[in-house]
Amino acid sequence: MRRKLSSSADEDNDGNSLDAAKLNHDEKKTTFTTAKYDLNRHPDTLDRRKAEKVLVPALSAAGTWTSPTRIQASTKRQEVSPDLAGEKMLDARGRLPRQTRSPWSCSLFTAIATVAAIFLMLFILHSFVTRQLDSKGCDMYYTRSMFFNFADFDTEHTRFASKYSLHLYREVGYDEDPKDQVKGVPVLFIPGNAGSYRQARSLASETVQHYYNTVQQDKEALKGGATSIDFFSVDFNEDFTAFHGQTLLDQAEYLNDAVAYILSLYHDPRRSQRDPGLPDPSSVILIGHSMGGVAARTMLTMPNYQSNSINTIITISAPHARSPVSVDADLVRTYQRINTYWRDAYSQKWASDNPLWHVTLISVAGGSLDTTVPSDYASLASLVPSTHGFTVFTSSIPGMWTGADHIQTTWCVQLVRPIARSIFDALDVHRPSQTKPRADRMRVFKRWYLTGMEDIAEKMLPHSDPTTVLTLEDQSNSVNPAGQRLVLRSLGRAGKPTAHVLPIPPQEIPGQRRFTFLSNVPLKENSDSGSLDVLLCSVLPVQPGHSAALFSMNLDLSGGRAGSTRLACKNAATDRIILPASYRTSTQPFHKAGPFSYLQYELEDLAEHQFVAIVDRVSEATHAWAIAEFSDSSEGILHIPTSLQRLLAFGIRLKLPAERPLVTTFEIPALHSSLLAFKLWMGKQACGDTAELFTPLLRQYLSEPHESRYFVNVKEANVSLHGIAPFMPPPLRSQAASSGISLQFWTDPTCGSSIDISLQVDIAGSIGKLVMRYRTVFAAFPLLIVALVIRKQFKIYDHSGVFVTFLESMDLCLRTSLPLLFLALTFLAVSRAVSSAVGPIATSAGWHVWSTNTTESAIDYTKNDLLLGSQDPIFWFLLPMCGLLSAGLCILINYAALGVISFLQIPLHMFRFRSSGPMNDNMK
Repeated sequence: MRRKLSSSADEDNDGNSLDAAKLNHDEKKTTFTTAKYDLNRHPDTLDRRKAEKVLVPALSAAGTWTSPTRIQASTKRQEVSPDLAGEKMLDARGRLPRQTRSPWSCSLFTAIATVAAIFLMLFILHSFVTRQLDSKGCDMYYTRSMFFNFADFDTEHTRFASKYSLHLYREVGYDEDPKDQVKGVPVLFIPGNAGSYRQARSLASETVQHYYNTVQQDKEALKGGATSIDFFSVDFNEDFTAFHGQTLLDQAEYLNDAVAYILSLYHDPRRSQRDPGLPDPSSVILIGHSMGGVAARTMLTMPNYQSNSINTIITISAPHARSPVSVDADLVRTYQRINTYWRDAYSQKWASDNPLWHVTLISVAGGSLDTTVPSDYASLASLVPSTHGFTVFTSSIPGMWTGADHIQTTWCVQLVRPIARSIFDALDVHRPSQTKPRADRMRVFKRWYLTGMEDIAEKMLPHSDPTTVLTLEDQSNSVNPAGQRLVLRSLGRAGKPTAHVLPIPPQEIPGQRRFTFLSNVPLKENSDSGSLDVLLCSVLPVQPGHSAALFSMNLDLSGGRAGSTRLACKNAATDRIILPASYRTSTQPFHKAGPFSYLQYELEDLAEHQFVAIVDRVSEATHAWAIAEFSDSSEGILHIPTSLQRLLAFGIRLKLPAERPLVTTFEIPALHSSLLAFKLWMGKQACGDTAELFTPLLRQYLSEPHESRYFVNVKEANVSLHGIAPFMPPPLRSQAASSGISLQFWTDPTCGSSIDISLQVDIAGSIGKLVMRYRTVFAAFPLLIVALVIRKQFKIYDHSGVFVTFLESMDLCLRTSLPLLFLALTFLAVSRAVSSAVGPIATSAGWHVWSTNTTESAIDYTKNDLLLGSQDPIFWFLLPMCGLLSAGLCILINYAALGVISFLQIPLHMFRFRSSGPMNDNMK
């Protein structure tokens, strides 16, 4: 190839022709290149840098090199997207400057938003950690346990034998039988997410000790069907059930296989030590902790479930209503399928069509101390009717009166004991199911888990027979005047048994519709000398052959005088309600002081009786006391018709008058949200010269779910509740909707002084309630923010060819798209809340509406799944606040990532510096 000299004429000519060709080529390229800046260009257009590489700069008349697209680029300022209009970062050509920007720099507006988000985040966390906290009162249970592994429960019985295992609990010092022998009623413990089979130790140990120490010596209990318990437990190898739907289904399938294997042990004479005259068990009692409770409900929906093999389920801290962590779509679908199955079963008209008619389900929640699973999710209101189950909080259980965290519920003494005793009371070894009928089981569970003051609590008195004959002298002064309160300040002062009789007013008389009794002396069903008895009596008719020997107790207080009256009485101790003691020295309801005994009867409950007799059989004078009275319900139950807005703005001021009943209840329907916390202040109870019998006692309670919290010696109290919560499905029955909170006060009515009460919203405490209810939202919303910021980055890149930093894009989003987005979401949330408050329009059966009275519409159980899950428009500010928090969190994570990257670059820079050192020396 021949090269020409640069000074040759041919080369100059060739060069001129080449320049002309290049200019013509550039004119053609101009159209291609300007398409780069066209807003309507194809998304596959080449990158600016690639286009500029093929451009050949032209020499201007002035001798300066200019791009042939300068004129077109100068007009591109009018073609910039409106989203980028007015941005100071754009240069005169409508493009971002090419100089490198620091990824650490941010605008003043972004900095202000970040600081505000940080302060708000710290405020929420500080409130969650320090405000509206419940005290911990659980005592730890200690055991001497050992577990026997069933190695023969292998792949012949289940396809998960290599993954899971089954164990039988034995207590050292009690169970002396061969380890693999069964002899009682089977109970299966199911651990939760990442739980251990050894978490069954406390419950299993309590059942063993209670049987050998108490039940085995109680002939009446053995005759009624009580027996020992074989406590089984499943080892899931600490699987993460809460994060994977298929794992939940695998566990449920394995559990059904385990139930079939457990029942087969009782059919094998070599493995069973049961009485041959008793029927073999056909069902197993399930106790599930956390996600183990959900797995227990899942078992009844699986194809390998044996019909009627499960009829009693007790769950502890189990998220029944919804998944605690919705990160797996399969888990969400599994939850929907399980809950739909249970709802459809209990919506059947006939019991024969309901596959769950024989099942009882009890859900125990730990309350605010449980920071692993929101206790709102333990509610059964949207799944099970009150005839087949209920939800109760540990603070409501008699004798416990304290919350418990997620792990404490497995070893808390105050919780383990009532669960174990309720199981024994529900047993009937003479039946194949090994348990009592469903109605009797529900009666047992209500007696052990509920306070006894709930609407669904059943009185035992109507189901009992008179057991005591009380003989009184006709001319005695033991009859209390009608309508007068009975106050006994020092029991045993008389030194002999004394009866105080209160006539029961007729039901026709207005007012005086309730009987209440309170004492610091325990009431006993099998009373003995030195006790206090409350008897509901009727005059014993004189009939030939009717003898007092037919009664188990004969109390003759007539002194053998003529002209006496005999009364046939029932002992009211069966309906005894225990309350935490409240004195000047009391600080917590769970402290080990002797509890109060409380009785409460509506006048309708006493229709078949004529007198209430308070029999003091204390042998010597003590500081024990008792108060009994008939009061008007209109004076003892007061309805506060205030709105939530007024309650938040001004609070409530109440006053207990000087002349008041023993118990006063304030019903506040507007206070029903679990997102709100309040502060209550109570004035001093001034008794003057009269010594007070007890200090004010407060019970805060909800009717659904059954949550009661007690405050002793109350001066101020933190009022919070688990009522209507975000993302919770509506109740199964419309009438089961929450009616708001109620405040029940026991005050000494003998003091004769009024008491002021004030209730104000606790803003700081309410903010802390957002953590448990919206923790998954705080993790999901930042993903939306990041997606919008990245979209903005690519959009700017498409228009300018420069990829801006994350903080620059965040600044643009904070100024434009994010406020508009969250404003639109806020209006959407408010509109949904308003439409939900109006309620759905009733649907009828076509044109023949006259032939049916069906006006109920189908319940939408997913209506609270969107946005922030709240149907109350007063919480409209949560969406913008959540957006601000999410934006600030994204900025903090960005800075953290930059810091990590900068830190990791230090070794690289040091290596490059050392590598370049010798080279520089050589160059020198």
